[in-house]
Amino acid sequence: MTNATAIEHGAHTRGWNGWHLAALLAGNVALALGPMWVRLADSGPVSAGFWRLALAVPFFALLARTNRQPLTGLSGKVLLAVLLGGVFFAADLASWHLGIELTRLGNATLFGNSGSILLVAWGLFALRRMPHRNEWLAFAAAIAGSAILLGRSLEIDRTTLIGDLLCLLAGFLYTFYILIAQRARETLGGWSLLFWSSLAGLPVLAGFAAVLGEPFWPDNWGPVVALAFTSQLIGQGLLVFALRHFSPLVVGLALLTQPAMAVAAGWLVFSERLGPADFAGMALVAAGLVLARSTER
Repeated sequence: MTNATAIEHGAHTRGWNGWHLAALLAGNVALALGPMWVRLADSGPVSAGFWRLALAVPFFALLARTNRQPLTGLSGKVLLAVLLGGVFFAADLASWHLGIELTRLGNATLFGNSGSILLVAWGLFALRRMPHRNEWLAFAAAIAGSAILLGRSLEIDRTTLIGDLLCLLAGFLYTFYILIAQRARETLGGWSLLFWSSLAGLPVLAGFAAVLGEPFWPDNWGPVVALAFTSQLIGQGLLVFALRHFSPLVVGLALLTQPAMAVAAGWLVFSERLGPADFAGMALVAAGLVLARSTER
């Protein structure tokens, strides 16, 4: 996903400086470029997801070792949780990358981050309480904005609507990844978790690509290498560095750079043009994401 480890690392205010803010913004910008690289890859979109993980795995292992995070000696329960989480992470990437090919980049980025809203809903269900005011506002804004964007996609083409729904499915699958990986995160460091979940996701993505009959080996390695480094290493690395220094609300506001960058890339590279209704829908979904972040505990 665009924010593949943001939620499980959490965000605690511990004081920040200009470097932390720059890292937070740059990490979001790097992640926002991911959909563009998926579109430009000459492999299939799911195959691009495979290379996104495969090229990053050795670096995750190195970063885990450097930070003294365990790669071996895991208990059976922890290893099972990480591997199962990796399967959901791979399914999330497959769904999102397929959706990126079929809808506008701004929509893909917003709907791909819908896990924030879903995690709030799950938290309320687990706590068995009704939503507070900000939570109601987050749900209402996200639903209203999604309805506008989905309606606009249906006006343009049914294929675009299918792309939006695939990106929403990706956000749903990502929520399961986070919930499953949460316990493992208590035992493992973030880089170790990424190493094992990425490793578990590789055969799943390769299998999806084979079933879909996608081209697997890219002729031009540039886009998939850029995808691996921007989405998996640079973006995640900067967020891991920065997130602990900021409150969820600030993280949510910084998240808005992602759809803005995706819209700009869609316009400049793929000539995707948005109307007033599109901007209104995106603003509502973005507001819902920010409000959802502000309620995280």
